[in-house]
Formats: sequence, C-alpha cells, structure tokens
Amino acid sequence: MKQLFLFAFLFLGLATNFSMQSQNYVGFNIDNYAGVHSVLLNPSNVVDSPFKTDINFFSFSSFAGSDYLSFNFKDLFKSNGEFDFEEDSNTTASNNNNFFLNMDALGPSFMMNIAPKHSIAITTRARIFLNLHNMNGKLFDDLENGFEDDQDIDININDLNGTAHFWGEYGLSYGTILLNKEHHFLKAGVTLKYIQGAGSTYINADQIQGHYNADTNLLTTTGNLNYASTLDFDTDDLDLSNLSAGFGADIGATYEWRPKAVIDSTSKKLKDYKLKVGLSVTDIGSVTYKGTTETSYDLNNIVNTDEFEDKEVEEILDEYYDYSEKLTDSKIQLPTALHFLADYSIVKSLFVSVQGSFSLTDKSNSTASSIINTITIAPRYEIKWFSFYLPASFREYGNFAWGCGLRAGPLMVGSGSLLSNAFSKSTKTADIYLGLKIPIYQ
Repeated sequence: MKQLFLFAFLFLGLATNFSMQSQNYVGFNIDNYAGVHSVLLNPSNVVDSPFKTDINFFSFSSFAGSDYLSFNFKDLFKSNGEFDFEEDSNTTASNNNNFFLNMDALGPSFMMNIAPKHSIAITTRARIFLNLHNMNGKLFDDLENGFEDDQDIDININDLNGTAHFWGEYGLSYGTILLNKEHHFLKAGVTLKYIQGAGSTYINADQIQGHYNADTNLLTTTGNLNYASTLDFDTDDLDLSNLSAGFGADIGATYEWRPKAVIDSTSKKLKDYKLKVGLSVTDIGSVTYKGTTETSYDLNNIVNTDEFEDKEVEEILDEYYDYSEKLTDSKIQLPTALHFLADYSIVKSLFVSVQGSFSLTDKSNSTASSIINTITIAPRYEIKWFSFYLPASFREYGNFAWGCGLRAGPLMVGSGSLLSNAFSKSTKTADIYLGLKIPIYQ
C-alpha cells in the first residue's frame, strides 16, 4: 500500500525518539586538535595539522528538533524510563511547523601527512537527513485526535514539502599550503566523495485547503499532494541492498594571521596564529534514484470523517481520493551548505570562535536535503591532550542552545544544547556526540 504522509508520521516519531541526540560535533569540530573530524567541516584542515596521523575508530553525532514539539528535559530524567513523549510533551501547533533530524556516523577514517606541504584523509560515513517544512501542526493534532473536537476546523496548508534521505559516503581529501610567508598563511583543500544512496522519501503540496464541519462530520478538501519513495515501508525490514551511486564534493580554504613565530627544540617552526578565518562549501552533489514511483493525489472531495475510525492516514487517502502514479528518476540533492569560521587566540591555550553554517539548498525543494541555519559562539580551552568548550548557538526557527564538550586524549564527548536544555522547561532541539580515536601527534 502506498504510504503517503507516512513520512510525516515517521519524521515526528524519529524527532521525538532521537531528540536526545546531536548535530555534527558542535564545538569540537573547530578544535585545532579535532583531526579528521575538522576535515568534515573544511577540507583544508587536513594539512598543517598538529598530527602525524589521526585515526578515527567510530564517532556518532545527531541533532533533532522542531518548533512543534517540546518537553521538559528534567522530566525525562525523573521519569525512571517511563517518560511518554505523547503524554508528557507539549505541542505548539501552527500552520507552518518545521521538523528536522540529522544523524552522522563517522566510521574508520584517517588523515596523514604525505609531504611537508601536502596531506590526505580518507573518511567513511553513514548519514540520515530529514526535513519537513510548513507542516500544518493544527491539522496534525486533529488527525491524531480523529477530529474529535466539537468545533469547525479550517485547513490551510501552503508550500508543504519534506525530504528524508539515507546514504553512505567514501571521501578522499587533499590539502596543500598555498602561502606561508612572514605573518600570513593560507591553505586550501578539497574532498571528493563517492555516494551510495540507500533511499529517499519526499512529499510536496503547493496548497491544500479544507473545512471540517463538526455538526455533519464532513471534511471538504481541495488541492493536490505528491509523494514518492524509493523505500518500502510496508516491509518489516528495509531493503538496503539496491544502492544508487552518486558523487559529491567539499571545498574549503583557511587563512591565518601569525604575528609571532616560535621555534621549538628541533628548529621546526610552530604555527601560533592570532586570528584564523575559514570558509568552506560542503556536500556539493546529488544522488539519482532511477525508476521511482511518484504518486499524485487529487484531494478535491467531501468525506465523512466517521469512516476514518481505525484507519491510517494512507488508507484514507487511498480509499477516498483519486490518485495517479508515474515512474520517474528522482534526483535528491545533498544538503549543500556554506560554513564560515573566525577563531581568535585570546591568550595561549584560550580561544573564542564565531562559526556560521547556512543552507545553500532551496528549502521549498522537496528533493533537496538542507541543514538548519546556525550561528555559534564558542570559547574554549585547548592544549595537546585536552580541550573544553562552551558553544552557544542561535538556531533557525528561533531556538537558542548552550552546551559543553570536551576532548580527553582519544575520547571526545559533548552536546551543543546540554546546558540550555537542563535549565529550560521547553526543550525544542537537542544534540549529542561522542567518539573514540587514536591521535598521533607531530
């Protein structure tokens, strides 16, 4: 059976189940000792690092949230494992709610120097992106409640679109020093990626209007809704054996102002910068899934909602609305993003950075993944075997997050929202990351 709107419900389920998880190593990825993890943000970081080689065993980062669902973080820990998101969370329903989830697992990966001015890295990753924009949260509440209200309901949905994309990637990064003269230093890098697309699902609707009459229980709707999926959610186990190939790339450059030059006992110049500025574009590319079945629903109909009882939304759509199907090649764009970093050395081992990440994909495009626009200010203490940071982020949809994290030898762990969620009674975004690696220093 076709699973229209299952994506929306799947997303909401994931957003609540994974809302304790994190986004792309917030705070840690700008550490000068982040190693191969910093290459994910800017491939120029692969060169002129403090490492001979840096080997990642396994790292995991995830980030989730919405402007629809919120809960009290303290209640989660006081529940003794009995916290019920449906019963114990709060909703802020509007005509254009948004939901998002980003999960990133970095597998066996390493970076190494191949010459004084040249370095490479090889990375393996598994990633999940889910975006749902302009979802009518009020309508979702009514669907969940089975239209039990005794009041009439007006429905208005504009520019609804959502994308779920699951993929793996193998990356080869190369970085080189372009300028190292007196007080000025410049390096650049590129990562080429081979993408293995595991599947995608997307929905879109330009406009859906409707009215629910509480006296007659009649639901009148107009509009069209399009849905496509390369994954079969009807089966107990998703079939990920039929992967689709694609290609991607990251590019980046970093400039450092070095007013001082320090010489160590081996007469090798160390790189003490006062100001570092980085710019990168990540996830350029796409994956094409051939032979995707796209379903278009004609929602112009009048339906008695008494017949909705004990039926899933996709069953209702299949039984009461006309639809057509066509085979198409769906091209899913990777979450292309622009990243900016300014890192200032206050005194030795103490830094403060300003980092911005901005989506370059059109969020009205249902066949494109996108990141959440974020600006992060992060003071940190950093030495060879230890770092501690306190990132404060201003996130899209009006969310503020404050967290902490640390790096202790081979271990890193943190969250960009732990502290703000600990003091907030209304958590809307949350994240966590952890990892284990072998750093081999110069």
